[in-house]
Amino acid sequence: MTATTAPPPAPAPAPAQPRDRTKDKDKAPDPIAELAAAHDLTLSGARPTLPRYIAQLWGRRHFVTAYATARMHAQYSEASLGQVWHLVTPLLNAAVYYFIFGMVMHASHNVPDYLPFLITGVFVWDFIGSCINASTRAVQSNLGLVRALHFPRASLPLSTVVQLFQQLLVTMGALIILLLVFGQTPTANWLLVLPTLLLMASFCAGCAMIMARIGAKSPDVSQLMPFVLRTWMYASGVMWSIDQMLRTDHLPDWVSAALKLNPAAVFIDLMRFALIDSYKASQLPDHVWLIALGWALIVGVGGFVFFWKAEEEYGRG
Repeated sequence: MTATTAPPPAPAPAPAQPRDRTKDKDKAPDPIAELAAAHDLTLSGARPTLPRYIAQLWGRRHFVTAYATARMHAQYSEASLGQVWHLVTPLLNAAVYYFIFGMVMHASHNVPDYLPFLITGVFVWDFIGSCINASTRAVQSNLGLVRALHFPRASLPLSTVVQLFQQLLVTMGALIILLLVFGQTPTANWLLVLPTLLLMASFCAGCAMIMARIGAKSPDVSQLMPFVLRTWMYASGVMWSIDQMLRTDHLPDWVSAALKLNPAAVFIDLMRFALIDSYKASQLPDHVWLIALGWALIVGVGGFVFFWKAEEEYGRG
């Protein structure tokens, strides 16, 4: 008998290779994603590119102005004097400051035309401080609108600035009349009011968007801002002359530089130089127009970009 040999054992099955999901995606693209891309659809609430965001905001410019105008008319709708309070409020502030600083603390000494000096400072500061204070609640107080409708969220802080700028134009008319009553004469310098207003509005718009983003994340900031703004007002020379103080007091160099570069003080100084006869160019900081332009561009553009970067986060949480 011949011996039979057993067949060789079958080879073990090769281990399963891990699935390459990247190749699967390349081979079978998501049809829903392709359809969305074909029709220019994007993720809901996603942040658009900066140029697209600017275009969207420009397309909503009529909404911004209409919303600002409606809020301005509604602000004092239940008050007996109505819109007159836009003028009465800064005048009452000026009267209080004149009594405390001009008469009691003698801040009016060595300051020619102190009443025009004070009133101009109060009117300008009222706009700057109101823009910053009101914008901290621009997003938080409109959460219903933010969650219900799709629109550039920068419309909200910008509408606040537009509203207050409209009020400023009304009060500027009253300021001109008061200055004429106090003996100021119109000169070519009065034309400098226009570029000053534009630079100041750009600066305030940037501040408004910065504070709107911060206020949307931390609503308690709105409770802190009145104290911050009051300190800033005292450092901005609204009731006293920074130029006189720097001449008489020996302050550290960094304090003098901070007072001269203070944006609120810069815009107040420019407005006083434009409107008050006795306010001379020698009282202005060196290169004051470049400083004002720098503040307007840096804060205006920087504030807009800062706000845009959190566009998809507003109204969530």
